[in-house]
Amino acid sequence: MKGTFRSLAVYNYRLWAAGSLVSNTGTWMQRTAQDWIVLTELTDHNSTAVGIVMGLQFGPQLLMLPFTGFAADYFDRRKLVMVTQFLMGLLGLGLGLLTVTGLVELWHVYVFAFLLGCVAAFDAPARQTFVSDLVPEHHLSNAIALNSTSFNAARMIGPAVAGVLIAVVGTGWVFLLNAASFAGVLTSLSLIRKQDLNVTRRPLRGRGNLVSGFRYVAGRPDLVVIMLMLLLIGTFGLNFPIFISTMAVTVFHSGAGEYGMLSSLMAVGTVMGALFSAQRATPQIGLLFYGALVFGLGCIVAAVMPSYALFGASLVIIGIAALTFMSSSNGLIQLSTDPMMRGRVMAIRMAIAMGGTPIGAPIVGWVADHYGPRWALGVAALSGLAAALVALVYLFKYREMRIRRVDGRLRILVNEAPKVTLAAE
Repeated sequence: MKGTFRSLAVYNYRLWAAGSLVSNTGTWMQRTAQDWIVLTELTDHNSTAVGIVMGLQFGPQLLMLPFTGFAADYFDRRKLVMVTQFLMGLLGLGLGLLTVTGLVELWHVYVFAFLLGCVAAFDAPARQTFVSDLVPEHHLSNAIALNSTSFNAARMIGPAVAGVLIAVVGTGWVFLLNAASFAGVLTSLSLIRKQDLNVTRRPLRGRGNLVSGFRYVAGRPDLVVIMLMLLLIGTFGLNFPIFISTMAVTVFHSGAGEYGMLSSLMAVGTVMGALFSAQRATPQIGLLFYGALVFGLGCIVAAVMPSYALFGASLVIIGIAALTFMSSSNGLIQLSTDPMMRGRVMAIRMAIAMGGTPIGAPIVGWVADHYGPRWALGVAALSGLAAALVALVYLFKYREMRIRRVDGRLRILVNEAPKVTLAAE
């Protein structure tokens, strides 16, 4: 674990990480409560409704391209994140008040999910690229991985806490606590030393700025293949609110506490995957292949697990693979992209990873409703295996992938590109 937490030596990053952990915990509490209230209180175990909520929440990532990426590159990221975090807190407060007063209906959840998605579409690329303002370039890969660790540590804590709170005080109070949690990140952003920020030169306003990110990605084979893999897994694989909730309720006949525990077990795996990524000096594209392959195989294993405990154990493996894949793709893209283009390219990444949800989540929900959640997990497995195949084709074509016997063992060898210019072949 030597050097795993090296970015925390930077004051601004340490402050940001502390505030983000509080806010992220509240966010995962709300996600858990939102899925639970839709599945068990506002519908009769309707997985399609959960899929629609996910689609409305993540669809704006795609709809608002390329404005969100340009905003992250052009505006002061610290101020932009403060505005988006404040608005997300207000939305949590509104949904909480509707719920605790007993006025909430399904269409209310749909509206709040869409509004939250609109704000998050601007928040995500700004927050992701803000990390590069907080730490020097040689710490960037580590800081990105630690960001994932914080996010997934919150994912481990939040659902478990939410499950207990739902059972004791109800879903409405979970939404209200999430609204309060945004005070943590807003406080940390207000205390950051602005003179220590590594602010890059902002792009000039001009014709073509909004679409320049697409042209940039189109000219980079490495970025194209990462985006395609993200499209497959993001659309059909990362629908775990559907997988976990339907498996918990319809297969294992569990309550809110057990549902929250399953989400936390998966988060254990994602934290392990994030810490693994944080140890690496620089991410490598071969990790995307391994992450996608293990993700697909892990979903197959989860789909056939006969008991609650074994299903929970399989979620740990899936969490490790999913986070290794997502963190590596994030690091590869940020480290290999021109700093003046990072916001736009990261917005494309977020839109592809999350924007496919409006398509994939309702489909996966429909499969879960009509054929069962085990078959829905099969769809996720196919997405991971297809993404691994895409990576394999790229590695053979552009990185001269070959299998050799080294010290009596078979090893897969590839020609890694230079540290920064990944598309220089």
